[in-house]
Amino acid sequence: MFHLFRLLLAFMSVLLLTGPVHAQDNTATAPVTIPADLTPEQVDGLVARMSDDQVRAILLERLDAVAKEQAAAAADQEDPLTEIHEIWAEMVASWTQVLTTLPNIVSAQITAFGNFSATFGTTGVFTLMGLVLSVLIAGFIGEKLFGFLTRKWFSQAEVSEDADLWGALRYLFRRFCREIAGLVVFYAVVRVLGRGLLTPEQLTYAAPFVFFLIWIPRLGAATSRFILAPNKPHYRLVNIDDHWAKYLHRNLIGLLILIGLTLFVVRFNALNGVTPADTRIGFWLNAAIHIYIGVIAWTAREGLSQMMLGTDPDHTKFDEEVAQYYPYFAIGVSAVIWLLVEFLAAQRDPAIRALLVKGPHFTTMFWLLIAPALDTLIRGLVRHLQPPMAGEGPLAEQAYRSTKRSYIRIGRVLAALFVVFMIARAWQLDLRHVASAGVSAEVGGAVIEFLLIIATGYIINEVVSLWINRRLAQEQTAAEALDEEAGGEGGGAGGSRLATVLPLLRITAQITIAVIFGLLALGALGINITPLLAGAGVLGLAIGFGAQKLVADIVGGIFFLIDDAFRVGEYVDVGGTMGTVEKISIRSMQLRHHRGPVHTIPYGEIQKLTNFSRDWVIMKLKFTVPFDTDPNKVKKIFKKIGAEMMEDEIHKDGFLQPFKSQGVFDFDDVGMIIRGKFMAKPGKQFTLRKEIFNRVKAAFKENGIDFARREVRVAIPGLDEAENLTPEQKTAIGAAATAEVNKDQGQT
Repeated sequence: MFHLFRLLLAFMSVLLLTGPVHAQDNTATAPVTIPADLTPEQVDGLVARMSDDQVRAILLERLDAVAKEQAAAAADQEDPLTEIHEIWAEMVASWTQVLTTLPNIVSAQITAFGNFSATFGTTGVFTLMGLVLSVLIAGFIGEKLFGFLTRKWFSQAEVSEDADLWGALRYLFRRFCREIAGLVVFYAVVRVLGRGLLTPEQLTYAAPFVFFLIWIPRLGAATSRFILAPNKPHYRLVNIDDHWAKYLHRNLIGLLILIGLTLFVVRFNALNGVTPADTRIGFWLNAAIHIYIGVIAWTAREGLSQMMLGTDPDHTKFDEEVAQYYPYFAIGVSAVIWLLVEFLAAQRDPAIRALLVKGPHFTTMFWLLIAPALDTLIRGLVRHLQPPMAGEGPLAEQAYRSTKRSYIRIGRVLAALFVVFMIARAWQLDLRHVASAGVSAEVGGAVIEFLLIIATGYIINEVVSLWINRRLAQEQTAAEALDEEAGGEGGGAGGSRLATVLPLLRITAQITIAVIFGLLALGALGINITPLLAGAGVLGLAIGFGAQKLVADIVGGIFFLIDDAFRVGEYVDVGGTMGTVEKISIRSMQLRHHRGPVHTIPYGEIQKLTNFSRDWVIMKLKFTVPFDTDPNKVKKIFKKIGAEMMEDEIHKDGFLQPFKSQGVFDFDDVGMIIRGKFMAKPGKQFTLRKEIFNRVKAAFKENGIDFARREVRVAIPGLDEAENLTPEQKTAIGAAATAEVNKDQGQT
């Protein structure tokens, strides 16, 4: 650092020494060049040739430069409390000026009108007013003539009061287009005639008057009629009663007229030599606008809450709170924008004041106040544009609501980005340029880039989740249609392969999107993400070496899923543990036994897996009949039952092969065991078995076939006339037989 300072002194000394020499000696000499690699000895030599005054001058100049740099650094690191105090002092000074110039408002406006009259003369003023009035009348005539000539294009019979949303929307949209087309014709006629009849100087005054006080209020009135439909409640697009619809319509037009009057008066005064510092009439008109907004929001808070809540029955608690606090939000936005304008006006910057004349604060306030209305519009459009619910039942309803909320969240993010860009455009801010500045940009640019990245990642996450959830809902709804009794004893049909893989895919996609866009967002804030990536690599190695069992579980699960060994909802046996696959994760699966217990089994511990619910199930039924029963007769009964059930609309879809007899399977001490079987779809076998039992019982009864039952015969020697036994003797014999049966059962 010392050598660098000495080098700088040597360089400046050479410049000072060469100047006087050239002034005294008129002969041309070659310019002195200083090598970049001066040694300390060469620097000492240059300093030695300098006088004391030259060295003192260089030192003073260097010290001044250092002092300026330190002052600039101190200004950049100024205490925030000091900055707030300075801002407050500027605003107080501005308000003091407002009170000081209050008596000058009338005189300043008289001066402005006097300058206006002096510019055009008394005759010229009346001529200008007459020409403007003539042009406006011509514009209105052209608008009416256009409406008359195109009445057939826009003619449409009014829909009935019980019309659906699309009928009302078509009618209102056609009416709105008719009004906008008329306003375009009005504007075109006024513009053409105005440029033909008025001089450029006259247009300077007439154009703002027509635009701010006529065009903007009429455009706002057409938009209000489209949304509020104050005189046609059965066409109204928002949830608000007649009283508040008419109230808001009237006052919105009045508010637009007041805003237009404010912008016109400020511009009129500037054109006539009255600066904002001479009279702060803009302050009072702007304050009147914000007070008017507060009065409207406070008076119509009930109607505004109705409008914000909408008619969607699936609204959330958040929607209710937004609707409830929206009027107070409108008042708060109005107050904040008013303070912002006063702060900017207190800066006394001509560029800022020129920007405020264009009304960016009104545009900002408009978009901030309409943002909740956009949310209501999004919820209404999603409600009517979303496809109808697929299927029935709780799963279908849950999937329908989840899809609706995803669409609403995506719409909200897009609407928020749109509002931000519109506000930035009003203030002439190029967000794309600021956001592309990189990590070395200012804090504002970094924050904007951070928010844009987060919003983009959120939208991508919602789109991916929406697609996965819709497919998953379709699969789960189809699986829900299975008989509830199918899972009662295990062996029910499982879901599709998609229903098993999609939950894992959704979690993987969400984690991937969160990691990628999280790192990008941190990079936008200027945070070095290289250590994070290195740490992730080290963590991966630690998991690989220190958690081999976890890795084995994850890898095993991946191959089980690739092999399609099981699916959610299938009944499986894993090493003697049986149950229905209820949930799968990255490293384990959960089995719910048909009696209720849940077993969690890591994939790495699965040596063999038996699936009872894949493709088809064979159910074998046993029936015990007396020895004297004809097996062929039973075979015909079974065949008839199988044929009837294959034609039954309720049960035929569950069969893969009909119910049929397998003949005599075995004998026991009671009778013959005849077996039947059928092949069914997994999950349907229990319902079919129950129905087959009922039909076999009815058919046996109809054909005089009894089911074999256990009998006990008691033989008592000497009782040749058993029918003549007394009741007491029969009771004693029965008791003895019962004792023998109980004894026999105890031995078995």
